Amino acid sequence: MKQVDFENGSLTGSILMTALPMMAAQAVALLYNIVDRIYIGRIPEAGTMALGGVGLCFPIIIFINAFSCLYMGGAPLASIALGRKRPNQAEDILHTAYFLTFATALVLTLFGELAASPLLRLLGASAESLPYALSYLRIYLLGTLFIMTASVLNPFITAQGFPSTGMFTVVIGAAANLVLDPVLIFGLDMGIRGAAVATVLSQALSAGFALRFLFSRRAMLRLRLLTPSRFLKKTALALDIVSLGTSGFIMQATNCLVSIACNQVLSGFGDIYISVYTVVSSIRQMMDTPVLALGEGASPVISYNYGAERPDRVRGSILIMTAIGVSYTFLSWMLILGAPRFFIGIFSSSPDLMEPAVSALHLYFFAFVFQALQISGQTTFKALNRKKQAIFFSLFRKVVIVVPLTLLLPHIRGLGPAGVFMAEPVSNFVGGTACFVTMLRTIVFPKKAA
Repeated sequence: MKQVDFENGSLTGSILMTALPMMAAQAVALLYNIVDRIYIGRIPEAGTMALGGVGLCFPIIIFINAFSCLYMGGAPLASIALGRKRPNQAEDILHTAYFLTFATALVLTLFGELAASPLLRLLGASAESLPYALSYLRIYLLGTLFIMTASVLNPFITAQGFPSTGMFTVVIGAAANLVLDPVLIFGLDMGIRGAAVATVLSQALSAGFALRFLFSRRAMLRLRLLTPSRFLKKTALALDIVSLGTSGFIMQATNCLVSIACNQVLSGFGDIYISVYTVVSSIRQMMDTPVLALGEGASPVISYNYGAERPDRVRGSILIMTAIGVSYTFLSWMLILGAPRFFIGIFSSSPDLMEPAVSALHLYFFAFVFQALQISGQTTFKALNRKKQAIFFSLFRKVVIVVPLTLLLPHIRGLGPAGVFMAEPVSNFVGGTACFVTMLRTIVFPKKAA
């Protein structure tokens, strides 16, 4: 597979050659959860309640993903090291990041299995929804190591200029998931447990493919498993990885916090609204995939050229990423406004769910275009190792804006459930604009010293 030239190739070409395979990879990765929900929503007599049960698991799943993002902070550092022609340093970063991933996955699995039931009750599970949520979560947690391995290692594969290989690490698992889901859910009558088993087996395949590549001679950076004693000698490097990955961790952890807040508030209006939120957030994941992949595709190009001291290429990459992202999110917004029932129908055909979901979807996606500005700013800060800005804007949009509004708006002028779905567009507008303008003024068009 052709290696992308981050330093001398066309900027648009380099970004697209990296982003398109990652977009495909993220699209099929999304299938792990989306396909589960499509089938779960159609389980005879229990589909809507089972879908709500899976929705209650979202905060825990997001929290696991947050730790993956924490260690994915090593990928931009590896790209910068490669730009500076320091491959040994880049390899040390890979080894350290994977040791952290492996150890954390084991701890999260053990804790999750022991605390699954009380956690779900804390997240708003009712007596009716708890059995469905618990059946799914206990099995899903067994695949934590596979899930985190595939997530953390893929950016390191892309950082070496092999985005197509990164794509295949996910595609191989997605293909298995598509086959296993209907067989296990309906064929073997495993119901919601079958969806979880399919996801775990599929992620195991993805993780195996990523490990196989990084242990092979084809990889520029080859993976080596550190012993605890060797890891202790890399603590400074581990701190660098974690500090840069903190912004991604915060984004995911605050997504978890938002999901908890939404479920808690919406549960007071009935279980149907938790199912509505599950559908709306699933559609959001679908529409987010291309613009997130664009950011991940631009990140190694920005980081490599920053390390190679090519500021014009860094600036150009940022502007290209933003232009494509804004165009995509605007078109997505128009599609949601024009055909909400089509998107909702992907996940549920329940007439009871359709009307409240249409209203919620229109509110939730209002000002979606500003999401592209947030992603461009966050991607740039992280790619250039600007830790403070990356962390601040992660906290600002979710903790300062979304969570308080989610808790307050439903009680203002009788907004009720609509208030929960209004918090997201407000945060996109305020947080996205603030992040993007700060990035422009400090990086793209900085003030010149007098």
